[in-house]
Amino acid sequence: MSVGIVEPKSITFDTELRLQSGRILGPITLAYETYGSLNAERSNAILVEHAWTGDAHLAGRHSETDSRSGWWNALVGPGRLLDTDRYFVICSNVIGSCHGSTGPTSLNPRTGKRYNLSFPVITVRDMVAAQKLLVDHLGVRKLLSVMGGSMGGMQALEWATQYPDCIASAIVLAATPRPSAQAIAFSSIARWAIFNDPTWRKGEYHKNPKDGLALARGIGHICFLSDESMSAKFGRRFSARDGLFDFFGQFEVERYLNYNGFNFVDRFDANSFLYLAKALDLYDLAWDCESLEEAFTPVTAPLQFFAFTSDWLYPPYQTEEMVAALEKLGKPVEYHLITSSYGHDSFLLELETFTPMVREFIRQAEERQ
Repeated sequence: MSVGIVEPKSITFDTELRLQSGRILGPITLAYETYGSLNAERSNAILVEHAWTGDAHLAGRHSETDSRSGWWNALVGPGRLLDTDRYFVICSNVIGSCHGSTGPTSLNPRTGKRYNLSFPVITVRDMVAAQKLLVDHLGVRKLLSVMGGSMGGMQALEWATQYPDCIASAIVLAATPRPSAQAIAFSSIARWAIFNDPTWRKGEYHKNPKDGLALARGIGHICFLSDESMSAKFGRRFSARDGLFDFFGQFEVERYLNYNGFNFVDRFDANSFLYLAKALDLYDLAWDCESLEEAFTPVTAPLQFFAFTSDWLYPPYQTEEMVAALEKLGKPVEYHLITSSYGHDSFLLELETFTPMVREFIRQAEERQ
């Protein structure tokens, strides 16, 4: 059963946040949505973290005529994995984004103009520090769980290591302790695509740089898929609308990337794309630590990890490196390697492969409360 119509919310904190870079950001606005109710003990809250270009719209619809359900809609609602009759579910948009939280599209209170590239570079750790303001504001004593995939998984890791006393469990899907050189390379090429669009104007554009951002999205999207899934979905089929020997004719996979890229331009800002891509590249769980073991030393909550066999953006060996570090420390950790052909996007597309294990993991966290 769906959660139905949900109301987008927003709050501004009149505070200044010291970022990892040493720069100061404030005031801070966070867009968020909640589902279900906080119990009297304030112990049933689950924070769900979105991935790179996601938003706070986790589930339900914003109006009767809204055709777009939340990005993890199938998991949230009465009787579902995140049972809203039982849990108080929170999802917030990260700082740096363009979906309601403070980012490069926001007005700089000191100038009255959009930040654009004067916005400070932010990190995943900064995103979580801002979320902590929201969780405290909502009166949550301790999060029953924090969960997310990809960049959302990185945020869950930050909660576990930076705020260990504030969570009772963490669920990390398709994440990495640090992106590889290959992942950074793809991100770099996506940035070049935007930089080289003449309408970008070094971030001072009036209209989204359509061609550059669409190309950047296409480059990124390739990383989310796999050879097997692309072969099954597209093969070498040629678009029926184009001639085989027309130079500008397209294979189905080309047409798909073109369609996906230019649709993306209508819902996401180029500068926000750049800032969040930079945050991903900079991510290092062991920042200021000598090793992963040292980074995981503060952890007190059980962690549950999922990796997917066809994920070549953040391949399973990277998750297994974290699991090994936690096991070496004697920390409570659970690991599941899921056989899947859907690549990095498996955590969004094959929910049934991990739902039973997550349900049991959260149930155990409840029993320990």
